[in-house]
Amino acid sequence: MQPYYDSDGITIYHGDCRDVLRGLHATASAVVTDPPYGLGERSFVRRPSNYQRACGVEMQSWDDAAPSIDWLLEVAPIVAVWGGNYFQLPVSRGWLVWCKPDAPPSMGTVEMCWTNLDQNAKHVTYSISRTNAERCGHPTQKPLSVMAHTIRFLRLDPGSVVLDPFAGSGSTLRAAKDLGYPAVGIEIEERYCEVAATRLSQGVLDFGGVA
Repeated sequence: MQPYYDSDGITIYHGDCRDVLRGLHATASAVVTDPPYGLGERSFVRRPSNYQRACGVEMQSWDDAAPSIDWLLEVAPIVAVWGGNYFQLPVSRGWLVWCKPDAPPSMGTVEMCWTNLDQNAKHVTYSISRTNAERCGHPTQKPLSVMAHTIRFLRLDPGSVVLDPFAGSGSTLRAAKDLGYPAVGIEIEERYCEVAATRLSQGVLDFGGVA
């Protein structure tokens, strides 16, 4: 399959992730992903002060139902899934929690990442407002620093290949690149493939200051 983007050890494919992976027969060291949670309208509190509505964010059809992700557990030996509390995943103590000190009333103050690692749960505190400069139009975009912290939490060996089957705007891929890991991303919507490719063409970032 022809990649949508391929440069500096990062590759993006446009298509349904399961179809693409069957065609690639790719091998990954770790899955790091943030799939749709299937919240739909439940993520939009119906009141005039709703933060998402005020910012012009519309509900997306791809978030109407959560996808099946059981198969992710067979793709790589290490798996990290943001929003893992919304899926039927095995019991784990290796959770990572993002604490959002400035979350508006219509948003959760934490987000949870499930991993299959048998290690202590940890948290990272990172302000939502600090992500304003990197926003690129994706309604559920994760901060680059949070995704970099996720990859570091997994304690990957040098050269490990990171896979994100729900790449979105490319936050996982960008974080992997900046940390020196090769990565493969798959995204079903072409407009986000283009956004991710644009972000990946920018210079390497420094992820200091995450608590």
